[in-house]
Amino acid sequence: MACAPVLLAACEPMPQANTSPEGFLNELPPSLIEMAAPNQDLTAVSIDPNDGCYLYRYRGPVETTMLPLRARNGQPICSRPPESV
Repeated sequence: MACAPVLLAACEPMPQANTSPEGFLNELPPSLIEMAAPNQDLTAVSIDPNDGCYLYRYRGPVETTMLPLRARNGQPICSRPPESV
C-alpha cells in the first residue's frame, strides 16, 4: 500500500485483530507502537471508520475523549491514505 508522504506521517496496514467489547483493538502492530509519539494511551486504540485514522483514549482532568494517534513528528497515523476529493 502506497502512502502520500505529504499528507500522512505514516500508513499502517489495518490490523486484522479483533476488538474488545469497548471497540478498542486487542493488539497493535509493533510498527505502530514504535511510530507513535510518547504519552499516548496505547492500551485504548481504535480506528475511525470515516477516515481510517487511529484514535486513542485520552483521560483528561475534566473528560475522557478520543484523540488522533500521532507519530513522533506530530502527524496523525492512519491505516489508509485519504480519499481524493
